[in-house]
Amino acid sequence: MKYLLAIAGLLLALGSASAQVSPPETATGKIANATLTVKYCAPSVRGRQIFGEGGRVMEDPTAPIWRAGANDATALHVSANISVEGLAVPKGDYTLYVNVKDPDAWELVISKETGQWGTSYDPSKDLGRVKMLMSKPPAPIETLKYTISSAGGKKGTLQLAWENHIAVVPITVE
Repeated sequence: MKYLLAIAGLLLALGSASAQVSPPETATGKIANATLTVKYCAPSVRGRQIFGEGGRVMEDPTAPIWRAGANDATALHVSANISVEGLAVPKGDYTLYVNVKDPDAWELVISKETGQWGTSYDPSKDLGRVKMLMSKPPAPIETLKYTISSAGGKKGTLQLAWENHIAVVPITVE
């Protein structure tokens, strides 16, 4: 009986520990002939303040540049040349960061450096930065989520939603 209780306790502890991790996620979408894929780890709010002064993302050593997820830096793959809010992004692989200095006016940072841990950021590797269109969700968003949507033709959007923020950038396939 003691053995079964010990095993049950261990399984409960392991289940609780695994619930605290930020699971890997992938968002994929097609806009015209381009496939965009974002690979990220999806943290949850869990009652914490995330953005703004004293927020969780401001604890990263790269703050106010945020890794746009958890753990590894957020990866972007584009299968064709695109334009993100006027910034030319050639077909290939990139890393996404977000400048959250102003929690209500974010900038998407597209870096040419890939494969790094999320708290490693080198501004000299930036392809460029673009302003994101900000809005508030009707209810708080517990787990970070990326969405890639087609708007028809060669136009679409990349959306990042978490906590009390929705940030969107328009995408055009070249």
